[in-house]
Amino acid sequence: MPQVNDDKTQKPDKFWRSYDQLENNSEYQKFVEAEFPGEEPSPETEIKRRTFLGIMGASMALAGSVGCRKPVQTIVPYVNQPESLVLGVPQHYASVMPFGTSSYPVMVTTNEGRPTKIEGNPHHPSSLGKTNAFMQASILNLYDPDRSKNISQNGVPASWENFIEFWAEHKTTLDETRGAGFAIIAEEFSSSSMARLQDQFHRTYPHAKWVTYSPISDRNILSALESAVGQPVRPKYHFDRAKAILSLDADPFLLDSDNVSNAHGFAQGRHAENINDEINRLYAVESGMSVTGAAADHRLRLPSHKMGAFLLAVAHVLADEGVQIQFDLPVMQSEPEWNEWIQALVSDLLHHRGESIVVAGRNQPKTVHLLVHTINAALGTIGNTIEYYPAETTDFSDFDELKSLILQMAAGEISTVVCLGTNPVYNAPSDLNFALALGNVEHRIHLGTHVDETARIASWHIHQAHFLEAWGDVTNIDGSTSIVQPVINPLYLAKSELEVLYTLITGQDRSSYGVVRDTWERRRDSSESTWRQMLHDGIHPNDSRDPLPAQPITRQIQESVDLNVLLVEGRGFEVVFSADYSSYGGLFSNNGWMQELPDPVTKMVWDNAALISPRSAEERHVQTGDMVRISFDCCTMLIPVWVAPGHADNSITLPLGYGRRNIGRVADGVGYDTYILRRTEHMDFVTGASITRAEGERILASTQNHGSMEGRPLIREATMQEYHDDPHFAQHMVHVPDLQSLWNEHQYDEGYQWGMSIDLNACIGCSACVLACQAENNIPIVGKRQADYGREMHWLRVDRYYAGDDDDPQVGFQPVACHHCEMAPCEQVCPVAATVHDQEGLNMMTYNRCIGTRYCSNNCPYKVRRFNFFNYTNSLPELVQMVQNPDVTVRTRGVMEKCSYCVQRINRVKRQAKLENRELQDGEVMTACQQACPTNAIKFGNLLDRNSEIVHEKQSERSYEILAEFNFRPRTSYQAKLRNPNPSINDQEHS
Repeated sequence: MPQVNDDKTQKPDKFWRSYDQLENNSEYQKFVEAEFPGEEPSPETEIKRRTFLGIMGASMALAGSVGCRKPVQTIVPYVNQPESLVLGVPQHYASVMPFGTSSYPVMVTTNEGRPTKIEGNPHHPSSLGKTNAFMQASILNLYDPDRSKNISQNGVPASWENFIEFWAEHKTTLDETRGAGFAIIAEEFSSSSMARLQDQFHRTYPHAKWVTYSPISDRNILSALESAVGQPVRPKYHFDRAKAILSLDADPFLLDSDNVSNAHGFAQGRHAENINDEINRLYAVESGMSVTGAAADHRLRLPSHKMGAFLLAVAHVLADEGVQIQFDLPVMQSEPEWNEWIQALVSDLLHHRGESIVVAGRNQPKTVHLLVHTINAALGTIGNTIEYYPAETTDFSDFDELKSLILQMAAGEISTVVCLGTNPVYNAPSDLNFALALGNVEHRIHLGTHVDETARIASWHIHQAHFLEAWGDVTNIDGSTSIVQPVINPLYLAKSELEVLYTLITGQDRSSYGVVRDTWERRRDSSESTWRQMLHDGIHPNDSRDPLPAQPITRQIQESVDLNVLLVEGRGFEVVFSADYSSYGGLFSNNGWMQELPDPVTKMVWDNAALISPRSAEERHVQTGDMVRISFDCCTMLIPVWVAPGHADNSITLPLGYGRRNIGRVADGVGYDTYILRRTEHMDFVTGASITRAEGERILASTQNHGSMEGRPLIREATMQEYHDDPHFAQHMVHVPDLQSLWNEHQYDEGYQWGMSIDLNACIGCSACVLACQAENNIPIVGKRQADYGREMHWLRVDRYYAGDDDDPQVGFQPVACHHCEMAPCEQVCPVAATVHDQEGLNMMTYNRCIGTRYCSNNCPYKVRRFNFFNYTNSLPELVQMVQNPDVTVRTRGVMEKCSYCVQRINRVKRQAKLENRELQDGEVMTACQQACPTNAIKFGNLLDRNSEIVHEKQSERSYEILAEFNFRPRTSYQAKLRNPNPSINDQEHS
């Protein structure tokens, strides 16, 4: 048998997935020893495997008489085809996805007028053709069958004309009072047209109030920079230029703004193709494990309320080294455990003056961000790795204004409130009791995508258009303009924010296109040719602005900021309110793709929980799934606990956006509403909370034990020093003997041989690839219960591994899909030849042959084949069917599914090349996962092209194949991960 190399730089048992595996308990053994994961029968069926195979055999025998298992459906001929439409040929449109004060340029694929896929815009510097999971999933929100479908007045269906008639009469009263008693609550935006209408609103109704409120907001960052720089700005981080990075309670690679370009830049700084390369070094200080913290070379777990004190300690050491800090630093005693860490960090920052970045998360207070700006300016990063661009729109969330408005509402001083795309009944601070105050308002108007918590108590509800249905515009971080271009007519005649706001101001009806063109006509360069080019490219051709030079903080700001507030000691437990990787505060609550996408770190699906450290769990005598009671002031909530390795002690992370009721079939009953603990004075984190064990427990579904590595070194990594000592360490870990194949080898005389390489040094575990694969290949969701059985249908998974002590482990990620092995073990055991090898080396599935024995799944060592236990698509709402890719078969129950290397994309490009009488060009074929990956971790191409990028990647010193010792000869290979630890820091894993 092949032997594992006993190389001390990398032991196979270094990595572990979960506490179950670490303890090797009975539940873990039961799961991994099962012949087929998910063998346990579900409540929906008591059919046993033997009975099931009998039924499948009978259905195979009857195949000649019944034709096929798929239900017969009637089709409708396309009689009047539009002239510009060619059936079967997808079309692509540039647009942009607004996301608070951020925006993500996209390229939308449509099939016969249906938007079916979102990609990044390769012409735009904010996305560079890449995406994140939220962008990929946003298209499913368009086809949400639970979307609001009509306007209603007091719960009775009405029309847009009815609303205009009502508003024309009501506006007469508002005009007389100049807007007294009128208020709008709107979300943050980066739209020039919204800014123009907001200004027009104030001029039309000078006594009215406009309150901006978004539950997830960059207000602390933007407010601090406006004070420091002297004008509204937005920061642009160039991680590709940075050699030393400090991340304080931040997640710039996934949850924070501009995360696509941030992740892309960071990955560019990690390339190390020869031993002389110097890769960047990332230091992360955070309370809970984030995607950014998982990528860090050094990570310090620290409660959120101590970040300010930590930053002050850094500033003191910088000042001692002669760096001019513009604030008067208060005297403080640094924590002893920080000293070694901070000394090494500061030395690194000083060594890379002008090539470093210090960034703090949106949860940190304004004072911390002012100090961060001061340190960045002192290190010479402003204008190099960080650039500030003038912000055209400056209206960020103002909680004081919201509180003032609610007090006026409760006192009966407000007669009309318009919630413009907001849902404050659900997500406003609990101490304000917005729902009670709203009951005192006579005219309650709500614009929203769903009949949500606010809509249910509104007198008027207007259904809101998706960004793919309406015109709009955004100002990008660099000051350039992009147009939100619709790609489909509004479903149910929904209305956009621009249309509703224009009507509120003028009393007239105007399309969103007209509003945007009005804004465009006010520009100096408003030519028709420029407009059309901007629509085509997705960005204004000549609209970028110069960044601002670094500005010293004025004496007035220095004197008004009290840094002593950063030294306040917390008491009791800290509670941190966090945007969630799935629901993102509630924006994706009813999105099945996001709910079933495993959390990058916990791998939890279809739920949220209170995340606490192992030590805190032990002190409170709780374990994962136990119900706990969290109390703060007069607020109390029950929620299950999740023991999270790497979490700070005495700190609790509560993900926002769950616990919805009567919103939709996906969101209802999923998770727990943590907004009820959020208070106006403590929107981001609070100390003084208590946590106690409560009765009961909850099953929390997680995929972290699925696809166990069984002690094999599947993921491989080393430090830069170990890489210098042995550049081929990844291949040396396992001895691969010269084995002879049992079967004749496949012969390839000409054509193409496809292969893939995944660089673990670039992968950050964001899971954009997983959602891109799901959207491209019509992969169904299965729900919490089936996912907990191990029956999730994703063709691609991202394994998360811990290494080291459970209190403070390192984290590694490894995407795994079908490896398309040359000597594929699945092909040898299929009794009906449903899984076969094609002439281009792809392992293919013939669905009509599959009878569901699942022998191939059992024989696959990578566990990447998914069996369709139920017909998940037979009851799929017609609206959701519109998102499905017509180039990919929609599978019924009883067949095996897996990655196909996006064979439909390969064939599409080959057909085009044949029409043009040419050979395929390198990089012309892109799989869905490859195209989505923000870090370019995935490469794909023709292995016969010796000059191709894929061949270059596979020749890397770090390249290796997992389980190569068994002679499967997979076509997917990996490049081992490198960490760049500071030798001055004696972390446990490097001691």
